[in-house]
Amino acid sequence: MSDVDERHRPSRRTVLACAGAAGAGALLTGCQTYGEAAAPAPAAPQAPAGGAAAPSGGVAAPTDAAAAALATVADIPVGGGKVFAAEGVVVTQPEAGTIKAFSAKCTHAGCTVSEVRQRAIVCRCHNSSFDIADGAVTGGPARQPLPAAGVTVDGDSIRLA
Repeated sequence: MSDVDERHRPSRRTVLACAGAAGAGALLTGCQTYGEAAAPAPAAPQAPAGGAAAPSGGVAAPTDAAAAALATVADIPVGGGKVFAAEGVVVTQPEAGTIKAFSAKCTHAGCTVSEVRQRAIVCRCHNSSFDIADGAVTGGPARQPLPAAGVTVDGDSIRLA
């Protein structure tokens, strides 16, 4: 090889430094979207003005999403709960007939909590856990409790407030 070719070849150190920088960039790019909310769900088709007639001749179902029941009391196990990720809420029933609701957004890194088990609301992102009765932290790394969310109980129906 000639001297000209040797001057234009990168050294092994340069090649390794560039490969390391590319790997670090890929890692940081992956972290860039961590904790972001999923894209909103497409809007549900709406009934014509005045609501649609009920199939059995009864009262029409509500067309407003906020008025629709999120769940029934029977859907929420006593001593447990259910995560409604799309609505951003977790509903619990710490004792029979006592309905509580909290934000489903973990206070540690913003992930959506994943499940309710053994009287705890659990976030699988980093294993934080929260009490089903008051949202208090029962296991870190989260340090702040889950904020309360507004729900109402109308008969057996649980609705977002």
